[in-house]
Amino acid sequence: MANISNQSKQRVPAAERRDALIAAAIEEFALGGLHGTPVDRIARRVGVAQPYVFSLFATKRDLFIAAVERGFEMVSGLFTESAAEFKRANAGVAYERGDILAALGDSYIELLASNRPKLMMQLQAYAACDDEVIREHVSAAYERLGLHVRELTGADEDELNEFLSHGMWLNVQAAIGLADLDTACDWIRRRRESEAAGAAGAAG
Repeated sequence: MANISNQSKQRVPAAERRDALIAAAIEEFALGGLHGTPVDRIARRVGVAQPYVFSLFATKRDLFIAAVERGFEMVSGLFTESAAEFKRANAGVAYERGDILAALGDSYIELLASNRPKLMMQLQAYAACDDEVIREHVSAAYERLGLHVRELTGADEDELNEFLSHGMWLNVQAAIGLADLDTACDWIRRRRESEAAGAAGAAG
């Protein structure tokens, strides 16, 4: 009875294992990329055998794509939370689209500073785009993210392109370890100057 009880305690639902494998894949692919990461290394991180991984993901590419999409979903969720927080904090106050874009930029900078594997996984996703299937998934995920930013902020095409371009520039700066990311973009610097001017006016 004890053995049966212990075995039942050790059973983990497949959905939970799948989530754990995707999380582990992000950590490992971030370091080794698609071609440099053995599936067995990901399996060991979760504590399962390699054949079990392939019972949930048909190929290593499928697992990589799942990790890529999880990363984009996380950024999208971060922007949703940041936009909601900004709107709550500024309820009844007039603000421009650039202000809410800057708030999203602030949250992204915090992510880059605090979660390097998520950043590197994103860069590995772009590096793997010589694979046509992966390129289609990455392109679709990037497009969804851009549309989501537009829905959250009301940004026009030029503002959205500027936001996404600065985001990619920030990725590079964070990847090579440069500091002071929060002063890197005009739309963030303008917000800092506006906040400082507002604080000075209130104090006066």
